[in-house]
Amino acid sequence: MSIGLKESDIIWHNARLATMNPTINNIDGKHNYGILERHDLIIRDEKILAILPTESVPANRCKVIDVKQRLITPGLIDCHTHLVFGGNRASEWEQRLNGVSYAEISAKGGGINATVNATRLSSAQQLEIAAQKRLNALISEGVTTIEMKSGYGLDLKNEEKQLQVIQTLKRKNPVEISPTLLSAHAVPAEYKHNPDAYIDLVCDTILPALWQNQLFESVDVFCETVGFSLQQTKRVFDTAKKLNIPVRGHVDQLSNLGGSELVADYQGLSVDHIEYLDEKGVEAISRSGTVAVLLPGAFYFLRETKRPPVALLRQYRVPMAISTDFNPGTSPFISLRMMMNMACVLFGFTPEEAWQGVTIHAARALGRADSHGQLTAGYMADFVVWDAREPVDILYELGHNPLVYRVYRGAITHSSIHRDS
Repeated sequence: MSIGLKESDIIWHNARLATMNPTINNIDGKHNYGILERHDLIIRDEKILAILPTESVPANRCKVIDVKQRLITPGLIDCHTHLVFGGNRASEWEQRLNGVSYAEISAKGGGINATVNATRLSSAQQLEIAAQKRLNALISEGVTTIEMKSGYGLDLKNEEKQLQVIQTLKRKNPVEISPTLLSAHAVPAEYKHNPDAYIDLVCDTILPALWQNQLFESVDVFCETVGFSLQQTKRVFDTAKKLNIPVRGHVDQLSNLGGSELVADYQGLSVDHIEYLDEKGVEAISRSGTVAVLLPGAFYFLRETKRPPVALLRQYRVPMAISTDFNPGTSPFISLRMMMNMACVLFGFTPEEAWQGVTIHAARALGRADSHGQLTAGYMADFVVWDAREPVDILYELGHNPLVYRVYRGAITHSSIHRDS
């Protein structure tokens, strides 16, 4: 392949690429991470221009970075987080470990209402400072794209405040952020005895007003016995559909209400949690092309025993993504690498499935399958150079960070190149 290079192009030379491109090394249905040995990654502006065998790239005047056969993967994608909130619920966790029931804690103003109150009382600046620390941790381990939800404001003013903070984080950080409206996360205290009236507020006021202000990309609903019913969820989805807004759902986490089937009816981007998903639901999301997002952190932290139906999802070829679900109540873990490890240990993922879950499938869950999650010509130049040879190394040995370079849109944002010394 002949390619005309510009002096401003950058060549990442002599690399071992785990492209995650499903068309590479597809032997007997096994993709083997889309590995390419001794290849160069050529970057022009913010995108991947070409991937060529190292020996075929001619001498030129471009900037060349020799990675010395280190591993390069796509940047990690965290496709389900609740990163922006006020307060801290560590004391509640301690109470639960000491035998106090969640019902008792909730009756005293704890649980999600505690986070809602703390978020409402926090200024936008306070929320930004707290969220920035969490985001820094994810960026430093290779995350280049992240989803962030509202859902702790639960009124127009405070939902907007959360989403405005997300926009601020988006402007200030070398990371792509996908904002999601999760106003239908819980019934706020002031609507405790009239949840349908709160859904009226979401559908008639919060959702259309914040969409008009271009503050989010998709709409999420917590459809569950302790959240919102199928009918209430459908009302939110119908409102979103009228405005051509993609939907997703927190569904089938604690029971099987048929939430995944409802999301599939709307060709939703993803169904998330899904521990109680049955074969009928799996078949539905398989037909709709919806991504199954598994959240092992919440499963672990809540000490659940009902595992998601991974074998059925494989059988029906449903793409499976993994995410941190970072939040103050059920998954206070700020490491996507840890979630990859947990998915293997707790859910029986293979390491390759774990990698697909934070690259190609996570990109699809965010509506970015044509631009993110692979090392492929034409895709965004978001990638990580690791001090490792095998992809499994990145999720095997936790506790230290093997990241050498983090590249976002073609530019190095983090470097640990002193490892050579």
